[in-house]
Amino acid sequence: MITLNQVQAMIQGKLPDAQVMVKDLTGGGDHLEAIVVSSEFEGKTRVKQHQIVYGALSDAMATEAIHALALKTYTPQAWSATGQSI
Repeated sequence: MITLNQVQAMIQGKLPDAQVMVKDLTGGGDHLEAIVVSSEFEGKTRVKQHQIVYGALSDAMATEAIHALALKTYTPQAWSATGQSI
């Protein structure tokens, strides 16, 4: 089983400037939600943003340590507009 901190560290390993919040949606540890805010997403489509994050988690997803991931990605400006904090 993978921890939420490990998932956060994997994402930040690929996106060092990222602010990351990971939640366990079911309590089982394999259905997760991640919110990722990074300047690396500037000028990239939502699909490309998600591909970057999935790339950081590819090993965990290949072994099914993460079975499902709900992913929300934002540029810092877009995140600021939501009025939320991580």
